[in-house]
Amino acid sequence: MIKTVFLDIDDTLLDFHRAEALAIRTALTRFGIEPSEANVKRYSAINRSCWERFERGELTRESVLTTRFKMLFSEMGVEFSPDEAQRIYEYELGSYHFYIDGAREMLEEIYRDYDLYITTNGISIVQNRRIADSGIAKYFKGIFISEEIGFNKPQKEYFDFIFDKIEGFDKDGAIIVGDSLSSDILGGINAGIKTCWYNPKGLPSKAEITPDYVLADITELPNLLKTL
Repeated sequence: MIKTVFLDIDDTLLDFHRAEALAIRTALTRFGIEPSEANVKRYSAINRSCWERFERGELTRESVLTTRFKMLFSEMGVEFSPDEAQRIYEYELGSYHFYIDGAREMLEEIYRDYDLYITTNGISIVQNRRIADSGIAKYFKGIFISEEIGFNKPQKEYFDFIFDKIEGFDKDGAIIVGDSLSSDILGGINAGIKTCWYNPKGLPSKAEITPDYVLADITELPNLLKTL
């Protein structure tokens, strides 16, 4: 029987890509760069690849923040300050919070019956602002931001830290739900708990990272939890 549910934020509960697009458009405009759909998509792809390298231990968090802009500006053939771009983008990103369709209603349905915890690798200053502004914190018994812990998903140490903070925690009664195979699902596997991949786009899975459950719609989570 499930008692504890760990939930990712970005693209699981809150629409990160929508917020990201608005933030990068503002940053590009500040530098006089056309905030075209192609430029926004290219930044998003670079950003995703940098965070995947971070999850594999190839980049530090600090280097991710500027490397993504160095790569983007290099491809565009322009010379602007990655640090300044990061400052503008970070501020703008923290300004936006859009719920995934049905996510808020889903939380309303389950938070009284389960112990919910946020698990995120996002930047602390950004995530804390979005969490506060969105009003999402009221559904959770705890919020675990990797930057504040010193370990990241999918590291086992990240989850060990969290488990130690939850009184009477039982791995057999826990599940992690998130949209990232390399972060949420691999992290859950490393931690020895059940895993649920939120996969609304029907992306192909990876043979080496196999979730226990897959959801196409986050509103399906309450019914899944009742069966476990």
